[in-house]
Amino acid sequence: MDWLKLCLLFGEVYFWNDGMEGKSEVRSPKTEGRGGAKLNIPQMIQKYQLSFLIFSVILLSSFLLKAQQHEITVEEYIDTYKDIAVRKMKEYHIPASITLAQGILESGGGNSELARKAKNHFGIKCHKGWTGKTYHIDDDKKHECFRKYKNPEESYRDHSLFLTTRGRYASLFELEITDYQGWAYGLKQAGYATNPRYPQLLIRIIEENRLYQYDQKSRKRKAIPETTPAIATTPPELPYKLEPVKYSANKRPVYENNKVLFIIAKDGDSFGSIASEFGIYSWQVQKYNELKKKSEIKNGEILYLEHKKRKASKDYKVHTVQEGETMHDIAQLYAVKTKRLFRMNDMPNGSRPAPGRVVLLR
Repeated sequence: MDWLKLCLLFGEVYFWNDGMEGKSEVRSPKTEGRGGAKLNIPQMIQKYQLSFLIFSVILLSSFLLKAQQHEITVEEYIDTYKDIAVRKMKEYHIPASITLAQGILESGGGNSELARKAKNHFGIKCHKGWTGKTYHIDDDKKHECFRKYKNPEESYRDHSLFLTTRGRYASLFELEITDYQGWAYGLKQAGYATNPRYPQLLIRIIEENRLYQYDQKSRKRKAIPETTPAIATTPPELPYKLEPVKYSANKRPVYENNKVLFIIAKDGDSFGSIASEFGIYSWQVQKYNELKKKSEIKNGEILYLEHKKRKASKDYKVHTVQEGETMHDIAQLYAVKTKRLFRMNDMPNGSRPAPGRVVLLR
């Protein structure tokens, strides 16, 4: 509503000087030319003071509301959420560039109603099985149900889980983390969006804002100290007690190490059978344990049912390499990602540690 409409609403009056010294008059536009009624300024103010008060309150409220609805720029969006995207990339192996580009595209750079009111930055709908809060808005259909989150980071986490727990996106995780173009086209092929130009839109956002730099974000490596830290405990086999935290439907005990659930493999186990028993996909069993499709599962082997951590728990700072141990063996022992162990110890990927070497675990 503009100024003119507001003035007409609250008085439909105008002011002028009629040439009489020391007096001002107010006439209604509707009676001008017919000798319409005249009011002195003080009389007019008294008559319309409530209207002008309401008028002032509405104006002030509109200015405050406009200030609160300040739209952020794409640059501000990237600065705000790039660290979250990088963290999720390290946890779920989804390129940070893709996550940021999808967030920008799906949320209008964080300015959409869904992003502002539901903290939903990726346009993820409720879908079957969603038990969290919801937000309804017109989209492809009237009054569609979308997921609502406490904060944007929760939306970013759910986006990662959405991609990693649905089989139709499984092939994407075979791509290099720097292949944002492959990811962009793969998302469209897997049915993430209906827009036929979705891949090109993502790629354009990534390249215009150089988001690909976050896929190659360098990490500082820890140098091996000259003095060896004290080892908490390193028994010959497992550095922790095997105490089940729950059981599967087949009565198989499930354990926890470094806050990551795992099982002990038995004869006859396969990626498929384990996935079926625990309601996940076979590729996830392979990924969580950093194994290849053709890897054989050995009796007594540790197999994780969730992503391993970036470092060991606080109880285990170092590990002394035993004869025949690989970095993967050590990573499995402490629920740490193998690549992280190589980086922490400044070792080339795939190299084998010498027996007796002290390996940093955190």
